[in-house]
Amino acid sequence: MFTGEYRHAIDGKGRVAVPARFRAQLDEGAFVSRWLDNCLAIFPRAAWDDLAARVAALPTGNATAREFARFLFGSAFEVELDAQGRLLLPATLRTWGQLDAEAMVVGARDHAEIWTPKRWDSYRGGMESSDALAAQLEELGF
Repeated sequence: MFTGEYRHAIDGKGRVAVPARFRAQLDEGAFVSRWLDNCLAIFPRAAWDDLAARVAALPTGNATAREFARFLFGSAFEVELDAQGRLLLPATLRTWGQLDAEAMVVGARDHAEIWTPKRWDSYRGGMESSDALAAQLEELGF
C-alpha cells in the first residue's frame, strides 16, 4: 500500500527519486501516466494490469469510456527504477504535469501520485476542511 507524502527534486534529466518505502512495490515493473486532478500516477505492474482490465471492460460504444482509455493509455510509459531508486519522467508527462525542479510523491493506496508542490499544497488544503470531507464521504456512502 502506498501511503505518505514526500518532497523530492527532479534532476536535469527528468528523474525523480521514488520514496524508499515505495520501491519494493515497483520491483515487478511500473507504469507512469497522466492521472486525475492534473497529477501523474505511478502504478505497479499488478495494479496497472487490474486498471487496464477494468478499462477494457467498459463499453467501447461509450464516448466517455473511449476518451478515458485514450487519456490513460495514450500517455502511459513503462518505467524502471535505476540503481539509486529514481525513475525517469518522460518530457511529455513533465510538461503536462507542469513539473519542474521539485515534485511531491504522494501515496494513494494502490498507486503513487506525482504533483507539483504548489498544486499539492492547494489540493491538500481543500481536503483539510473536516466539514467538506465529511460531506464528500457521506455522498460516497461512507
